[in-house]
Amino acid sequence: MPSHYFRFTRLHRAGRHRSPLLERLLARASARMEVADWREDAFRVVAPAAASMPGIAAAALYADRGAMDGATVLLATPVHYLAEMSNVRLAGDGVLSLQQSEAQLLAVDFNRVWHDAGIRLLAGSRARLFCAFDQPVEVATEDPEEVCGRRIENHLPKGADAPRLRHLASEIEMWLFEHEVNRIRIAAAAPVINGLWLWGGGAALTALPPLKGWASGDDPLFGAFDAGACASGAAGVVVTAAEPGTDAWRDLESQWLGASLAELRSGRISQLDLSAGRSCFSVSGRWNWRPWRRARPWWESFHEGG
Repeated sequence: MPSHYFRFTRLHRAGRHRSPLLERLLARASARMEVADWREDAFRVVAPAAASMPGIAAAALYADRGAMDGATVLLATPVHYLAEMSNVRLAGDGVLSLQQSEAQLLAVDFNRVWHDAGIRLLAGSRARLFCAFDQPVEVATEDPEEVCGRRIENHLPKGADAPRLRHLASEIEMWLFEHEVNRIRIAAAAPVINGLWLWGGGAALTALPPLKGWASGDDPLFGAFDAGACASGAAGVVVTAAEPGTDAWRDLESQWLGASLAELRSGRISQLDLSAGRSCFSVSGRWNWRPWRRARPWWESFHEGG
C-alpha cells in the first residue's frame, strides 16, 4: 500500500515555535530511525522498484533546461564560510540564495575565467547554479544544508576525483574574493558569497525516471518531479523548508499534513514518514492506538541522537 514521506529540511535549525499537529503525529509514531540518505529513502516511496535515483543536480538541470551536453552535473550552491583560528566552518545560515541577476553574472564571469577548462557554470531559472563537466567526475559529496554550523574538513568531497574538485573549490573562493557580485551584496547588506559548494553530482540526463506517485516541494531532486498536488491514494513525497510559526508552515499543516493524515485515517495510505536531519519517524494506520503518549516539543524528537 502507498505511503507519504515528509521531509523538513530546516527543522533542525528552526526557531522554537510549537506545532500541535506535527507533535501529535510524533507522539504516535514508531521509534526514531537513523537514515543516512533521506533522498534515497524518500525516492523508494515513489519510484518503481527497479528505478535508480538520478543525480540530484542532473535531475534539477534536466527539469530546468531539458537534455544538455556534458558528462557530469553538480550543483554549485553559494555559501558563506566562517574562518576560525584553525578551521573553516559553514555558517549556521550559510546556505545563501541568489537573485537571478546575480546567478547570471556569476555564470558569465565563471565561463570567461574557466573557458578552456572543460567546465561550465549554468544559471537555472530559479537562480540555481549548476557546474557541468565535459568529462565524468567520480566523487561523493554532501548536501550543504546538512553541514550548516559544522567545520567543513570532514564534509569535503571524497572519491577518485575529489582532489580536482577540492582544487576547483579553492580557486572559486579566490575568484569570489572582491567579486562584483559580492560588492553588490555588501551594498545591499546581504551576506557575501565566499564559496560555491559543489555537490549532488551525477551523469547528465536525457530523461527523468518515471514515478509511481507524486512529488512536490523545496528540493532540487524532488522539485524536478513537482506535480503540485496530492493525488488521493497515491504514494507521495513533500519536501519543505517552511519553519514552524510562519505562514508557509501553517499552509503546510492545513494543506499537506492534514490531507495526508486524512489519507492515513481512511486507509488509502498505510504510513506517513516524518524526516528531518538524520531522523525519521513513521506513523502507521494504527497511529491512534497510543493515546497515552504525551506530545512534546517537536525539536526534542528530531534532536534526539544528534
